[in-house]
Amino acid sequence: MEPFTVSSDSMEPTIAEGTVVLLYKPAAAAGWIRNGVVVAFTSPVDGHTAIKRIIAVEGQTVAIRDSELYVDDVPVPEPFIDHSRIDATYFGPEEVPAGSVFVLGDNRGVSIDSRDYGAVPLTAIQGTLLTGQK
Repeated sequence: MEPFTVSSDSMEPTIAEGTVVLLYKPAAAAGWIRNGVVVAFTSPVDGHTAIKRIIAVEGQTVAIRDSELYVDDVPVPEPFIDHSRIDATYFGPEEVPAGSVFVLGDNRGVSIDSRDYGAVPLTAIQGTLLTGQK
């Protein structure tokens, strides 16, 4: 395990900027990669470590309709989202390619995530967070 300080507000209200979390590094190899899990990965934007929630895995289809998340055309309850912070957000549908996951920040209005840079390769995942899990 490794401590990590969250450097953005993209996971609020679940994880506030400045929070120290524990990163469980063997998690990817141990099969912890699944929908709802918060992961740290190498960002394709700048190469720094980013923290987001896995929303869908390979072969699943993701869509956002009026700020509501759908995976494989089924609405997904998200009690960790503050829906008062987002409105009229639309995305997809988009299928997650093999060997990848689709990640979103819980603070959808400000998060730069898979809606912007696409699915994240499993090889980029550094571990899962032991704080802020679903």
